[in-house]
Amino acid sequence: MSQHQILNPADHGQLRIHTEAGAEYGDNVMASLAMPAEFREVQAHYPIVFRRDAETGKLAALALFGFEAGENLFLNGSTWEARYRPMAHAVQPFLIGRAAEEGAPPQVHIDMGHARVSTNGEGMRVFDDAGTATPYLEAIANMLGDLDYAWHESEAFFTALEAYSLVEPFSLEVTLDNGAVQTLVGFQTIHEERLAGLDGEALAALMAEGHLARIYMVLASLAQFGGLVARKNRKVALG
Repeated sequence: MSQHQILNPADHGQLRIHTEAGAEYGDNVMASLAMPAEFREVQAHYPIVFRRDAETGKLAALALFGFEAGENLFLNGSTWEARYRPMAHAVQPFLIGRAAEEGAPPQVHIDMGHARVSTNGEGMRVFDDAGTATPYLEAIANMLGDLDYAWHESEAFFTALEAYSLVEPFSLEVTLDNGAVQTLVGFQTIHEERLAGLDGEALAALMAEGHLARIYMVLASLAQFGGLVARKNRKVALG
């Protein structure tokens, strides 16, 4: 259960965080939110797909780690077998909080109910003995700032996709080496035919706004499904 608190040295002076990978720390997840600003890094490791919120209808991008809930095929014990993790996942258990006052700067919050919060005295210190932020916390704060900026910036990207009708539902069905069929449904991807059919003016507009490169990064990321299937086959073979 989430227990969000404003991070401060008075209340969290002795706080330590488990930073290693592990299912016990919440890494056994199928996907993570991915910001368009990090597509270049994400597409080098994971397929990028879109999901539409059932209530609002808004699009979000996801980096896929597996094919089913609770499955992270990049997680091997205490090792995450990829050089990059999406910011929304890597920053946990920290998050951005908004002050009640209009125009007040965002605050660093922590979810004290998260599994990464240490209860055994092990892990990375958040504050030193003088109550000063450790280099670890400074790095987290920088990542939170980048994530917050990227989140707000992403709205223009998704608006452009909708304006040019550039997303379509897709499904994936793969037969594994043992004969089992693995399916993936409920996601969307770039509509390549509509993209190819855009006129020069539309393409120029997408390029000028920085959206076109990110669209092609999404398309390029689909090649990572081959690696994801290979990881699934290895997992099944190992039992």
